[in-house]
Amino acid sequence: MRRSLVVLTLFAVAAPLAAQDPGMTVRPFDQKHGGSPNVHMVAHVVTHPGNWKASDIEIEEERPYVYVSGFTNNDVQIYDIANPAKPKLLLDWSIENPELHRGIGAMDGKYFKLKGRYYYVQSFQFGQGGPDHDLGAIVFDVTGLPDTSRIREVGRIRTPEVPGGFHNIFMYKHSSGRVLLFATQESLPDTPYGLTIFDMEHFLAGDSDQGLVGHIPLPEPRGAPRGYHDAYVAFHRPSGQDRFYGGGPEMTYLGGNFVYDVTDPTNPKLLATVRAFPGQQAGGHTFVATPDGRYAITEMHSLAHAPLRFYDLKPALDGDQAEIRVPIAEWTANWKRSAHNVEIRWPYAFISGYTSGLQVLDIRDPGNPRRVAYYDTYPVDEKGYDALDTAFGMFGVDVRNADGLIVGSDLYSGFWAFRMEGFDGWNGHDWGVENVSSVQDWDRGPTQAREAERGGRR
Repeated sequence: MRRSLVVLTLFAVAAPLAAQDPGMTVRPFDQKHGGSPNVHMVAHVVTHPGNWKASDIEIEEERPYVYVSGFTNNDVQIYDIANPAKPKLLLDWSIENPELHRGIGAMDGKYFKLKGRYYYVQSFQFGQGGPDHDLGAIVFDVTGLPDTSRIREVGRIRTPEVPGGFHNIFMYKHSSGRVLLFATQESLPDTPYGLTIFDMEHFLAGDSDQGLVGHIPLPEPRGAPRGYHDAYVAFHRPSGQDRFYGGGPEMTYLGGNFVYDVTDPTNPKLLATVRAFPGQQAGGHTFVATPDGRYAITEMHSLAHAPLRFYDLKPALDGDQAEIRVPIAEWTANWKRSAHNVEIRWPYAFISGYTSGLQVLDIRDPGNPRRVAYYDTYPVDEKGYDALDTAFGMFGVDVRNADGLIVGSDLYSGFWAFRMEGFDGWNGHDWGVENVSSVQDWDRGPTQAREAERGGRR
């Protein structure tokens, strides 16, 4: 099944690349053209024809499956990586009548486990002028994999009061034992909140409110009618709090990054604020925290000349400082570039760096991050296009804690899998920190896992 592509206003700056200007040279995908000797390509798959191949990527922890969101292709691909060197395409599912839909399309995907069954949530962003402009996500039961005939759609989350879909989603095993979906909605002209929370057990049960739990506000004045861009949620054991980390709105001096206590998800409480400082490219985008919750890495928004910034949240969390404005460190692979997404597995930060490809930082000294590994996934030799292709290249990154397999999705080149020498799995306790990352312990949750995990990896 082939689908027509939609030209995105969001990535209009990348249009010259899509046309493959004669000044550009496209290199073979199967050759390493740039990277450190300690990173090895395990596999590469060109997921789609044309120039828009993938947005985000998700890898399961316990089973050998990878999900690649198809972006404007309006689909999701599922790969079996039982042999990581030979990914096997199991399914290429597309929404009905894909050619009629407008907008970004299939944006982000996350899996979760509930009552012994596995589910996958695919977010969508569709605009006016086509169907499903109120569709946020579709939920699939994928327990039967690798038998794709047993996959079934179990429901669709729609928000007609806030059309435009979900830009990013985060699945979280809450300290209460609930499985919660945190969904960001970027265009919010008439609402005071920036994110919506759903209880997936209630959603699967068919509740009339779709399992709606509540919303996370944006501190006013927000500066623009936009919501959060990204979402990250983690348990903070010293305080016993579930903490939400959100960046937004983008591209406004009143934007920034905010930490909320969501232990009671119906009553979020603001804990810390990171604002832009004068002269800085403003707004919030990616915002993730170290396992102890003290330090945060931000990518303020994905345009050129925007480095990753490192912040010490302690003064704000302790109540000694109303807002954090000055970073303790900045880092970029190339000052003409920006990064996109970040996964922390202490002491490493794995970064999808757009045209800089995969970047890995050692952040054990957050005030002095240093690069320890990288791999170029962007197969274009550039000649003067530094400012035009910043929103192209490696879009998403994920890490499987069980064995350290790194996966990435590149807008231009598709699905990649890597190994980094000396990194064969991750458990925070092996590094003397809490075992906290984007990977969830679906069976035990954060309040039960600590004692069971003492002494090594699970």
